[in-house]
Amino acid sequence: MKILIADDHALFRDGLSMHIEKLMPQASIAQAGNFSQALKFLDGQQSPDLIIVDLDMADIQWEEGLKAIRQKSPKSRLVVISASEDRRSIKKALELGISGYISKRSDTKILTSALRLILEGGTYLPPEILEDSHSGGYSDSQEEYRKSKILTPRQTEVLGYVAQGLSNKQIAYNMGVSEATVKLHINALLRSVGATNRTQAVILSQKMGLI
Repeated sequence: MKILIADDHALFRDGLSMHIEKLMPQASIAQAGNFSQALKFLDGQQSPDLIIVDLDMADIQWEEGLKAIRQKSPKSRLVVISASEDRRSIKKALELGISGYISKRSDTKILTSALRLILEGGTYLPPEILEDSHSGGYSDSQEEYRKSKILTPRQTEVLGYVAQGLSNKQIAYNMGVSEATVKLHINALLRSVGATNRTQAVILSQKMGLI
């Protein structure tokens, strides 16, 4: 897997690179100190599988920076790791097509779980945004967008297996992932629909029209 990390703090970039290397030793990781360097890197390289960016880089306004990265590397998964927890910024970033948003203020366990989920192909979003996504007050077009953001494709797949009554071991076998990864998906699924257990998750998902 090829990964590009763009952040204007070298110590954070190095620390994040080391963290990812522990989770995925085979990953090839490149670094950029701002949006401009990231865009220059994308001009001369094959598109990375994953691009991790900080919103607070001063050279380019972050919305324009994300749009430019998306245009240059449309097939890359784009993830934000930022100190900002402003919900409007998070929602705007989602509209621009990011695959995940991690707060720099997250504790180490959450950061590790979120990165592992993302590296496995999943999506991580702050719990408060997931809670907002099914709190009501949406138009018909927004409702379709809301549903698409409540569950990731992997979480939807897990939900289907949970609804069939399969165990974590059986789900892991069917999906070709580890049981630990399945547990991460299920925990994210429970948070997304506001459930406390698997049975409740299925019932609430049916009420929400997700299955």
